[in-house]
Amino acid sequence: MDGNSAHIPAGEILPPDHLPPRQQEQLRAVRAREFRQSRRGPRSWAWAPATYLLVAINSLVFLAMLLAHVSFVSPTAAQLMHWGANNPQAILIDGQWWRIVTAMFVHVGIWHLATNMWCLWNLGLLGEPLMGPWGVFAVYLLSGAAGNLLSMGVSQAFHTTNAVGVGASGAVFGLAGALIVLLKSPRLPMPPRELASLRRYVIYFAAINFVIGFGTMVVPVGVRIDNMAHLGGFLGGILFALPMVPQLGSPRPQFLTRRRFAVGLVCGVLILFAFYLNSVGIVR
Repeated sequence: MDGNSAHIPAGEILPPDHLPPRQQEQLRAVRAREFRQSRRGPRSWAWAPATYLLVAINSLVFLAMLLAHVSFVSPTAAQLMHWGANNPQAILIDGQWWRIVTAMFVHVGIWHLATNMWCLWNLGLLGEPLMGPWGVFAVYLLSGAAGNLLSMGVSQAFHTTNAVGVGASGAVFGLAGALIVLLKSPRLPMPPRELASLRRYVIYFAAINFVIGFGTMVVPVGVRIDNMAHLGGFLGGILFALPMVPQLGSPRPQFLTRRRFAVGLVCGVLILFAFYLNSVGIVR
């Protein structure tokens, strides 16, 4: 960097169009380096705190279940309900709406936990540079809630009110949906080919897991994957990301305003859907 080059702090987000061409190029280089480093792996707690926190909460809940003598590989439905599983009758008849949130932190054994946490780890580390820690945390909670609500609604429609649903997969699909939208943004300081490759990876992840979920409905394998929770989470993540701009390459005030609007939008849709489910009720 020569004497005429201005220093651009890595933490600032400035509109490239408002800078001289040389400084625009420097800013793009900084943003591209930050984005690549975020994908290679975190170096401190501050790098991806939401991802670490969410993985930790899920793991600690599972550990607490083990300490309470819940099965390591195959908990019973009663045990899952005790720890906060999603169930239409418990929510709509008994008013236990908190299960919409708690169910996304409960898992059916170690393999269920391990696969969900592996997906959450990879998608979260990719998503935090684009949405920020609060954005990832919001997507996880809101899309997880969307998945649990849709799953409950479908169970109610087919009168399977004894269905018990748990797991972070709806929230993970929400992260995938949000990433598919945000990785399409022209604001990101990355080569288009590299962005397209990342986006294809996320699309393949979602498509393959949807196919696996539908496959378990056709071919009995002893495990029932709740594709309605996946679909609800995926749609919730897309809805969250549509009004947003990515944190990288966007003016910070605009990014924060759009993120607040996204949270309010999804919250409003979920509340309306919850009121609808509650008004329909369960046919006993």
